[in-house]
Amino acid sequence: MVLMIDKVLGNPLVGLSPWIVYSIVEGEGRLEVSAGLALAVAFVILLLNWSRGSKPKALEFADVAFFSILMVVVALASDSTHHWLELWGGEVANIVLAVFVVGSILVGHPFTLAYAKEDAPEEEWSDPHFIRANYIISGVWAVAFLIEAASGFYGDAVLDNSNNIWTGWIIQTLPLIAAAQFTIWWPSRLEALGKQAGGEAVRVPPIEELYVQMTPWIIVIGVLVLTVGGGPGWLGVAFIIVGSLLTRLFAARIKADEAKQAPELARAPSV
Repeated sequence: MVLMIDKVLGNPLVGLSPWIVYSIVEGEGRLEVSAGLALAVAFVILLLNWSRGSKPKALEFADVAFFSILMVVVALASDSTHHWLELWGGEVANIVLAVFVVGSILVGHPFTLAYAKEDAPEEEWSDPHFIRANYIISGVWAVAFLIEAASGFYGDAVLDNSNNIWTGWIIQTLPLIAAAQFTIWWPSRLEALGKQAGGEAVRVPPIEELYVQMTPWIIVIGVLVLTVGGGPGWLGVAFIIVGSLLTRLFAARIKADEAKQAPELARAPSV
Protein backbone atom coordinates (compact mmCIF):
# COMPACT_ATOMS: atom_id res chain seq x y z
CA MET A 1 0.00 0.00 0.00
CA VAL A 2 2.81 2.41 0.89
CA LEU A 3 4.60 1.59 -2.36
CA MET A 4 1.41 2.25 -4.30
CA ILE A 5 0.97 5.66 -2.64
CA ASP A 6 4.63 6.50 -3.36
CA LYS A 7 4.13 5.53 -7.00
CA VAL A 8 1.02 7.67 -7.32
CA LEU A 9 2.57 10.70 -5.61
CA GLY A 10 5.62 10.39 -7.87
CA ASN A 11 3.49 11.13 -10.94
CA PRO A 12 3.24 14.76 -12.14
CA LEU A 13 -0.46 14.23 -12.74
CA VAL A 14 -0.90 14.27 -8.96
CA GLY A 15 0.49 17.80 -8.73
CA LEU A 16 -1.81 18.82 -11.58
CA SER A 17 -4.90 17.14 -10.13
CA PRO A 18 -6.17 20.23 -8.21
CA TRP A 19 -6.17 22.17 -11.47
CA ILE A 20 -7.91 19.33 -13.28
CA VAL A 21 -10.57 19.18 -10.54
CA TYR A 22 -11.02 22.95 -10.77
CA SER A 23 -11.34 22.91 -14.58
CA ILE A 24 -13.93 20.11 -14.49
CA VAL A 25 -16.11 21.63 -11.74
CA GLU A 26 -15.80 25.38 -12.45
CA GLY A 27 -18.58 27.21 -14.21
CA GLU A 28 -21.49 29.53 -13.57
CA GLY A 29 -22.60 29.23 -9.96
CA ARG A 30 -19.81 26.80 -9.08
CA LEU A 31 -16.85 29.10 -8.40
CA GLU A 32 -16.70 28.58 -4.63
CA VAL A 33 -17.21 24.80 -4.93
CA SER A 34 -14.58 24.36 -7.63
CA ALA A 35 -11.97 26.49 -5.83
CA GLY A 36 -12.73 24.81 -2.49
CA LEU A 37 -12.44 21.29 -3.90
CA ALA A 38 -9.20 22.15 -5.69
CA LEU A 39 -7.73 23.62 -2.49
CA ALA A 40 -8.79 20.54 -0.51
CA VAL A 41 -7.11 18.23 -3.03
CA ALA A 42 -3.97 20.38 -2.97
CA PHE A 43 -3.78 20.22 0.85
CA VAL A 44 -4.30 16.43 0.88
CA ILE A 45 -1.44 15.94 -1.60
CA LEU A 46 0.83 18.21 0.45
CA LEU A 47 0.00 16.39 3.69
CA LEU A 48 0.49 12.95 2.12
CA ASN A 49 3.96 13.96 0.95
CA TRP A 50 4.91 15.27 4.39
CA SER A 51 3.50 12.20 6.13
CA ARG A 52 5.64 9.85 4.03
CA GLY A 53 8.76 11.92 4.68
CA SER A 54 8.99 13.29 1.15
CA LYS A 55 9.64 16.90 0.33
CA PRO A 56 6.64 18.37 -1.53
CA LYS A 57 7.30 19.59 -5.07
CA ALA A 58 7.27 23.21 -6.20
CA LEU A 59 4.08 22.56 -8.15
CA GLU A 60 2.34 21.30 -5.03
CA PHE A 61 3.24 24.47 -3.11
CA ALA A 62 1.99 26.46 -6.11
CA ASP A 63 -1.29 24.51 -6.00
CA VAL A 64 -1.94 25.47 -2.36
CA ALA A 65 -0.82 29.08 -2.88
CA PHE A 66 -2.97 29.70 -5.98
CA PHE A 67 -6.17 28.14 -4.69
CA SER A 68 -5.76 29.71 -1.24
CA ILE A 69 -5.47 33.13 -2.86
CA LEU A 70 -8.41 32.33 -5.13
CA MET A 71 -10.57 31.38 -2.14
CA VAL A 72 -9.72 34.65 -0.38
CA VAL A 73 -10.46 36.66 -3.53
CA VAL A 74 -13.76 34.83 -4.02
CA ALA A 75 -14.76 35.49 -0.41
CA LEU A 76 -14.04 39.22 -0.68
CA ALA A 77 -14.99 39.79 -4.32
CA SER A 78 -17.69 42.17 -5.43
CA ASP A 79 -20.52 40.83 -7.58
CA SER A 80 -18.85 42.04 -10.77
CA THR A 81 -15.49 40.47 -9.84
CA HIS A 82 -17.27 37.26 -8.85
CA HIS A 83 -19.00 37.13 -12.23
CA TRP A 84 -15.71 37.83 -14.01
CA LEU A 85 -14.02 34.96 -12.18
CA GLU A 86 -16.87 32.60 -13.01
CA LEU A 87 -16.46 33.50 -16.67
CA TRP A 88 -12.68 33.60 -16.96
CA GLY A 89 -11.49 31.49 -14.02
CA GLY A 90 -10.63 28.50 -16.19
CA GLU A 91 -8.54 30.56 -18.59
CA VAL A 92 -6.76 32.29 -15.69
CA ALA A 93 -5.91 28.90 -14.13
CA ASN A 94 -4.53 27.53 -17.40
CA ILE A 95 -2.45 30.65 -18.05
CA VAL A 96 -1.05 30.57 -14.50
CA LEU A 97 -0.14 26.91 -14.98
CA ALA A 98 1.49 27.59 -18.34
CA VAL A 99 3.50 30.48 -16.83
CA PHE A 100 4.59 28.21 -13.96
CA VAL A 101 5.69 25.43 -16.31
CA VAL A 102 7.48 27.77 -18.74
CA GLY A 103 9.12 29.51 -15.78
CA SER A 104 10.38 26.19 -14.42
CA ILE A 105 11.92 25.48 -17.83
CA LEU A 106 13.53 28.92 -18.08
CA VAL A 107 15.16 28.64 -14.64
CA GLY A 108 16.63 25.28 -15.61
CA HIS A 109 14.46 23.04 -13.44
CA PRO A 110 11.47 21.71 -15.45
CA PHE A 111 8.65 20.88 -13.08
CA THR A 112 8.49 17.17 -14.05
CA LEU A 113 12.11 16.69 -12.99
CA ALA A 114 11.22 16.51 -9.29
CA TYR A 115 8.73 13.72 -10.02
CA ALA A 116 11.05 11.85 -12.38
CA LYS A 117 13.80 11.75 -9.74
CA GLU A 118 11.54 9.68 -7.49
CA ASP A 119 11.56 6.82 -10.01
CA ALA A 120 15.15 7.14 -11.21
CA PRO A 121 18.36 6.18 -9.36
CA GLU A 122 20.37 9.17 -8.17
CA GLU A 123 23.23 8.47 -10.60
CA GLU A 124 20.86 9.24 -13.50
CA TRP A 125 19.77 12.63 -12.19
CA SER A 126 22.63 14.46 -13.89
CA ASP A 127 22.38 12.44 -17.12
CA PRO A 128 21.82 14.89 -20.04
CA HIS A 129 19.26 12.53 -21.63
CA PHE A 130 17.30 12.32 -18.38
CA ILE A 131 17.26 16.11 -17.99
CA ARG A 132 16.44 16.69 -21.68
CA ALA A 133 13.50 14.27 -21.44
CA ASN A 134 12.01 16.37 -18.64
CA TYR A 135 12.48 19.60 -20.57
CA ILE A 136 10.51 18.05 -23.44
CA ILE A 137 7.78 16.61 -21.20
CA SER A 138 7.37 19.91 -19.35
CA GLY A 139 7.22 21.72 -22.69
CA VAL A 140 4.43 19.42 -23.86
CA TRP A 141 2.44 20.25 -20.72
CA ALA A 142 2.98 23.98 -21.28
CA VAL A 143 1.59 23.68 -24.82
CA ALA A 144 -1.38 21.70 -23.48
CA PHE A 145 -2.26 24.42 -20.97
CA LEU A 146 -1.96 27.14 -23.59
CA ILE A 147 -4.27 25.22 -25.94
CA GLU A 148 -6.78 24.85 -23.11
CA ALA A 149 -6.61 28.58 -22.32
CA ALA A 150 -7.03 29.53 -25.99
CA SER A 151 -9.96 27.14 -26.39
CA GLY A 152 -11.72 28.47 -23.30
CA PHE A 153 -11.10 32.07 -24.38
CA TYR A 154 -12.59 31.40 -27.82
CA GLY A 155 -15.63 29.74 -26.31
CA ASP A 156 -16.26 32.56 -23.82
CA ALA A 157 -15.19 35.61 -25.83
CA VAL A 158 -16.18 34.65 -29.38
CA LEU A 159 -18.92 32.04 -29.04
CA ASP A 160 -20.24 33.49 -25.76
CA ASN A 161 -20.87 29.93 -24.62
CA SER A 162 -18.65 28.47 -21.90
CA ASN A 163 -20.47 25.12 -22.16
CA ASN A 164 -19.85 24.66 -25.87
CA ILE A 165 -19.09 20.96 -26.34
CA TRP A 166 -15.99 21.68 -28.45
CA THR A 167 -14.32 24.64 -26.77
CA GLY A 168 -15.57 23.86 -23.28
CA TRP A 169 -14.99 20.11 -23.17
CA ILE A 170 -13.43 18.30 -26.12
CA ILE A 171 -10.59 20.72 -26.97
CA GLN A 172 -10.10 21.33 -23.24
CA THR A 173 -9.69 17.62 -22.48
CA LEU A 174 -7.66 16.29 -25.42
CA PRO A 175 -4.44 18.25 -24.65
CA LEU A 176 -4.46 16.86 -21.09
CA ILE A 177 -4.92 13.31 -22.36
CA ALA A 178 -2.18 13.71 -24.96
CA ALA A 179 0.26 15.25 -22.46
CA ALA A 180 -0.49 12.56 -19.86
CA GLN A 181 0.08 9.74 -22.34
CA PHE A 182 3.26 11.39 -23.63
CA THR A 183 4.52 11.66 -20.03
CA ILE A 184 4.17 7.87 -19.72
CA TRP A 185 5.44 6.88 -23.19
CA TRP A 186 8.40 9.20 -23.75
CA PRO A 187 10.54 8.22 -20.71
CA SER A 188 10.03 4.50 -21.39
CA ARG A 189 11.11 4.99 -24.99
CA LEU A 190 14.19 6.99 -23.99
CA GLU A 191 15.12 4.39 -21.38
CA ALA A 192 14.88 1.61 -23.97
CA LEU A 193 16.93 3.59 -26.50
CA GLY A 194 19.59 4.20 -23.85
CA LYS A 195 19.80 0.51 -23.01
CA GLN A 196 19.92 -0.35 -26.69
CA ALA A 197 22.78 2.09 -27.21
CA GLY A 198 24.59 0.38 -24.31
CA GLY A 199 24.40 -2.95 -26.07
CA GLU A 200 21.35 -4.42 -24.36
CA ALA A 201 18.73 -6.19 -26.42
CA VAL A 202 15.50 -4.45 -25.49
CA ARG A 203 12.34 -3.56 -27.32
CA VAL A 204 11.94 0.15 -28.05
CA PRO A 205 8.28 1.28 -27.69
CA PRO A 206 7.21 2.62 -31.11
CA ILE A 207 5.21 5.82 -31.49
CA GLU A 208 2.15 3.69 -32.23
CA GLU A 209 2.05 2.85 -28.52
CA LEU A 210 1.46 6.53 -27.86
CA TYR A 211 -1.16 6.85 -30.58
CA VAL A 212 -3.12 3.74 -29.58
CA GLN A 213 -3.72 5.26 -26.12
CA MET A 214 -5.28 8.38 -27.63
CA THR A 215 -7.30 7.14 -30.62
CA PRO A 216 -10.08 5.63 -28.43
CA TRP A 217 -10.86 9.19 -27.40
CA ILE A 218 -11.82 9.91 -31.01
CA ILE A 219 -14.57 7.33 -30.49
CA VAL A 220 -15.60 9.11 -27.27
CA ILE A 221 -15.85 12.39 -29.21
CA GLY A 222 -18.16 10.70 -31.71
CA VAL A 223 -20.36 9.41 -28.90
CA LEU A 224 -20.49 12.89 -27.34
CA VAL A 225 -21.47 14.47 -30.67
CA LEU A 226 -24.27 11.92 -31.08
CA THR A 227 -25.59 12.19 -27.53
CA VAL A 228 -24.88 15.78 -26.46
CA GLY A 229 -24.82 17.58 -29.79
CA GLY A 230 -22.20 19.85 -31.28
CA GLY A 231 -22.59 18.67 -34.84
CA PRO A 232 -24.67 16.62 -37.26
CA GLY A 233 -25.18 12.92 -36.64
CA TRP A 234 -22.96 11.90 -39.55
CA LEU A 235 -20.03 13.72 -37.92
CA GLY A 236 -20.41 11.69 -34.72
CA VAL A 237 -20.59 8.46 -36.72
CA ALA A 238 -17.50 9.51 -38.70
CA PHE A 239 -15.53 10.11 -35.49
CA ILE A 240 -16.52 6.68 -34.18
CA ILE A 241 -15.51 4.93 -37.42
CA VAL A 242 -12.21 6.81 -37.74
CA GLY A 243 -11.35 6.24 -34.08
CA SER A 244 -12.10 2.52 -34.35
CA LEU A 245 -10.09 2.11 -37.54
CA LEU A 246 -7.08 4.02 -36.20
CA THR A 247 -7.11 2.08 -32.92
CA ARG A 248 -7.14 -1.23 -34.82
CA LEU A 249 -4.44 -0.02 -37.20
CA PHE A 250 -2.05 1.08 -34.45
CA ALA A 251 -2.73 -2.07 -32.41
CA ALA A 252 -1.88 -4.17 -35.48
CA ARG A 253 1.35 -2.21 -36.04
CA ILE A 254 2.37 -2.74 -32.41
CA LYS A 255 1.83 -6.50 -32.77
CA ALA A 256 3.85 -6.49 -36.00
CA ASP A 257 6.65 -4.59 -34.29
CA GLU A 258 6.66 -7.05 -31.37
CA ALA A 259 6.76 -10.01 -33.77
CA LYS A 260 9.60 -8.42 -35.75
CA GLN A 261 11.73 -7.77 -32.67
CA ALA A 262 10.93 -11.05 -30.86
CA PRO A 263 13.49 -13.24 -32.73
CA GLU A 264 16.27 -10.68 -32.18
CA LEU A 265 15.50 -10.41 -28.47
CA ALA A 266 15.35 -14.19 -28.13
CA ARG A 267 18.79 -14.61 -29.74
CA ALA A 268 20.38 -11.87 -27.65
CA PRO A 269 22.46 -13.04 -24.66
CA SER A 270 20.98 -12.20 -21.27
CA VAL A 271 22.71 -9.33 -19.47
